[in-house]
Amino acid sequence: MDWELVRQQVESALGIPVSSVKCSVEEWSKQVEENGGAVSGVDKNGQVYFLVHKEGQDALLLQVPAGSVTPKERMLLGLLLENRKQQDKKSASPSGEEERKAALIREWFKGQQELGYTQAELPDTLVSQLSLYATKIPLLLYVDQITSRRAHYTELKKLLESFFDAPLTLIPLTDKEWLILGPEKILTMDGGDDKADASDETLEDQLAALGYGLHEMLENEWVGECHLAVHYPILPAKSLYATVLQLRETIMLGRTYHIGSNMHMPWELQLEKLVHMLPETEKANFLERVLKRLDVAFDPETMTTLEHFFQLDCNVSETAKKLYIHRNTLLYRLDKFKQETGLDVRTFNHAVLVKIALLLYKVTKRK
Repeated sequence: MDWELVRQQVESALGIPVSSVKCSVEEWSKQVEENGGAVSGVDKNGQVYFLVHKEGQDALLLQVPAGSVTPKERMLLGLLLENRKQQDKKSASPSGEEERKAALIREWFKGQQELGYTQAELPDTLVSQLSLYATKIPLLLYVDQITSRRAHYTELKKLLESFFDAPLTLIPLTDKEWLILGPEKILTMDGGDDKADASDETLEDQLAALGYGLHEMLENEWVGECHLAVHYPILPAKSLYATVLQLRETIMLGRTYHIGSNMHMPWELQLEKLVHMLPETEKANFLERVLKRLDVAFDPETMTTLEHFFQLDCNVSETAKKLYIHRNTLLYRLDKFKQETGLDVRTFNHAVLVKIALLLYKVTKRK
């Protein structure tokens, strides 16, 4: 439970200063005994203390000025915190055997990270416990925002299995990250009788459709704004650890170079990955060499035009349709860019240079 968030909510609701303090569990028990109970808080030195959490020998308390809360508010606050503690106990303890096993993988994963490993195979004991011998489709869900709604394992797993209509493995890596491992059959879950159409799709097309569908459902029905990355099918027993690192990198690259995009796929970010590996000085030197007048060359209209032009494989007619402009208007914009920079994006070599410069410019400008 995010108790700091609870403290902020209480402070906002009551309109009074609320502080977090700690004392020993032994001392707290003594104070409770002297006050004859703690539902309405414990009075001491003009302050009222409420227990929110016990961890080892420490007790976390909320402290409010005694004169700023009525007896009824004290009772309501005590009952609220007691209810939150019960919820915390339920979410902290595994609701089932599968959640307990998933927690073991999470702890193993943290251990490998602390050792600095980039490659590691799952121990056979963990592989067998979650039956990770078969091929799986891995997806990484990242929830960036902090909300009052806690993500519970059973709630999310039930929602995912309902969406996929198939059993899957769910592993909470951190408070913000969830690893989803689905069976291969989820790739064709919407195939129905259109087998001929499905056979024309590439594996990347199928994975992208899967990811976009899942992301839309999660944003609308569960967590709101979030990021999702999908990877090629893997054998978890051999490559789960490396795959998670790649999925994390995919989300990082997508968020860095494509602001506003929430669905990220590694095969669409290969150039971004290469560019990101360059030292900062090399990036700056490249931009200086390729584009002398950056702010003039990359005004908002030009950036939008070029991004659509590259997305549509430098097709002039399709780009004009996408931008709802006349073909000649697009040609005028491209000619203007050529005059200002000396680069004609209708040629392959210049298009590659401008594509890289565009990626770098968006990042360096934000910095």
